[in-house]
Amino acid sequence: MIGRLRRHAAALSFVAAAVFAAMTLLEFFYFRGLSGGLASLDLRFLGFSESEGFAWVAALGRPGAEIILVWHYLTFDLVFPALLSATLVSLILKSGDRLPRFAAMAETMRAAVALALALPYTIADYAQNIVVARILSDPPSAGAKSMSLASSLIVTKFALLAIPLIAIAAFLLAALRKRALPRDVGHRFKG
Repeated sequence: MIGRLRRHAAALSFVAAAVFAAMTLLEFFYFRGLSGGLASLDLRFLGFSESEGFAWVAALGRPGAEIILVWHYLTFDLVFPALLSATLVSLILKSGDRLPRFAAMAETMRAAVALALALPYTIADYAQNIVVARILSDPPSAGAKSMSLASSLIVTKFALLAIPLIAIAAFLLAALRKRALPRDVGHRFKG
């Protein structure tokens, strides 16, 4: 089943990009207005301090927190991590097919490699979403530990997202290099 994802790489990429665009538009044209211009915690790639986290929650207020819970964490961000992971797996499989060693591996092994590269990001993203949703649903009970955990998970999520992206880029570069290599060798012998 996972191996079939490679056939849908283009469609998955399109849908993931569309959902990401919708989330980005909501962030910049709606959520930032609710928080007085402060960036959502999800977009703080390098994490945030406890005071920055609580400032964002306080700026949202109860109505703003409920809106973000419904329109971000219970809709788009409920689907997006799984959608992005499926897209990453399909792109890893598709780009890996261009490499003889990867293509020669058993289908289940290729699927396992793709999952091993993408799944840690998915787990970290959902864990971060749960922590931030709990903070938004009950701000008074959110303490320094919750904010610290949310910040750590956001940094971890983006670090783990870099792994499959780097793997895809490496696969594509290796395939381009392999394709260009025979031509270079031929030109050298002619000279």
